[in-house]
Amino acid sequence: MDREDAVIELPPMDADGFLLDPQRWDEALARRLAQLDGLGELSGDQLELLECLREQYFRSGGLPALPHVCHLKGRSPVCLNELFPSAREAWRLAGLPNPGEEAKAYM
Repeated sequence: MDREDAVIELPPMDADGFLLDPQRWDEALARRLAQLDGLGELSGDQLELLECLREQYFRSGGLPALPHVCHLKGRSPVCLNELFPSAREAWRLAGLPNPGEEAKAYM
């Protein structure tokens, strides 16, 4: 069986589709979630932003300023909304835990 043909088992998620354990994330999971969400294949730019989101989350222990994540990658302040249906979707694809109702409202 080719690696691409292998079914990727999804780790435990909450009712909103956020990973319960962000350490279980990898690029293959992000690609699988994007496919399941109808986004198609993730680009290199999208994967780079997902990695940056993760780095900033683990550095700060919470939701980073999303325009700052874009700035770190030399992009416009709204880059997440340009490359993903929403910043919330990017957060979910990055395998980060549910940020809470208030934070989701701002995403």
